Amino acid sequence: MAKARQDRSGAQQGFADALTNDESPGLQWDVVLVWFLRAMAVVWLVTGVGHWAILLGVFPGDAPFEGRPMAYQATTIYFAIIDLVAAVGLWLTSTWGGVMWLLAVMSDLILAIFFPHIIGHGFVTVAAMVILVATYFVISWLAARATD
Repeated sequence: MAKARQDRSGAQQGFADALTNDESPGLQWDVVLVWFLRAMAVVWLVTGVGHWAILLGVFPGDAPFEGRPMAYQATTIYFAIIDLVAAVGLWLTSTWGGVMWLLAVMSDLILAIFFPHIIGHGFVTVAAMVILVATYFVISWLAARATD
């Protein structure tokens, strides 16, 4: 257990308060959040371009897109659009970008868990997405606490 410490006024200070202490020259969580969002924007941009490459038949040796099952076609088109929209919103660090990114990730997770035959994600991909969402919420919470 982390021991609470006392600040100059004598009040108890917990672990979360120590992370966001304005007196220390530590991390600025709003800057960390911006860099995290920009990194996720680059990842989702690459993912969206990958979906468009499947749509356009860029990869040699793949079956033609129109010859694939309808469920696969629908999910590929959906993610080709939503991933790029989320990437732009994340890069701009706008609220709607975070919402679109969460929608894209949650859609991907739901499909991967309940319909694994449509999207062939493995356990590592699903775990990575859950960790990224949890990281986003923690950094957002810390950035919000730092501005209070």
